[in-house]
Amino acid sequence: MFQDRLLYFPEKIAAAKVVSDWLGAWPTANEFRGLVATPAGDAGGTVIVFHGNAGHAGQRGYYAAVLTVLGLRVILAEYPGYGPREGRMSEQSLVSDAEQTIIRAYSLHGGPLLIIGESLGAAIAAAAGARQRDKIAGLILVTPWDRLMSVAAYHFPWLPVRWLLRDHYDSATHLAAFERPILVAVAEHDSIVPARFGRALYGSLIARKQLKVMSNAGHNDWKEQVDLDWWREAVQFLLGMESKATQH
Repeated sequence: MFQDRLLYFPEKIAAAKVVSDWLGAWPTANEFRGLVATPAGDAGGTVIVFHGNAGHAGQRGYYAAVLTVLGLRVILAEYPGYGPREGRMSEQSLVSDAEQTIIRAYSLHGGPLLIIGESLGAAIAAAAGARQRDKIAGLILVTPWDRLMSVAAYHFPWLPVRWLLRDHYDSATHLAAFERPILVAVAEHDSIVPARFGRALYGSLIARKQLKVMSNAGHNDWKEQVDLDWWREAVQFLLGMESKATQH
């Protein structure tokens, strides 16, 4: 109970209420795993977004709006137990499901395939991305932690969190041998996942990496502190200047 109250805040909603004229059901309405937005021209790649621990994927249209401008197809992945999807919420179920989303996206769309994870989604992206590293070009981890235990101990220093956590979401361990490019973005004034935990993750990486500190940003308002150029530079770092995704 302690762990689930800390981690999971799903919002249930029918698929019909999140699908729109610019966000379609993905991969199909009958096999709903999330939402998809496509650029005006040919897609220069695909991005899968794993969102944070609250709400549902339909509330993450911001990613689709900005990244389709850069010529990318954007899949807003949904978790079991969130939005219109049924299922149990746990590290095992969410990470395994994310792996299946990566596999399906690569099968349908090919590469390059980028993974973005925000907060809890960064931990899911780290674990699933590490297991499916042959299919992805790189990771963007926004407001991430190194280990969930570190964040739990910060918020509840008087509790034996080591014994209370069923799920560990140990991104530092998952990415210890990961060699694809990784961009870590931390919010300067994050009070939920303080920036030092993201910096600790960054310091542990052996991959080609980049750290972006979002100045004057908190855990939930960081999107207001970054612009299209910020995202363009992030994509360029992961894919290189030759990618179609950087030519829009």
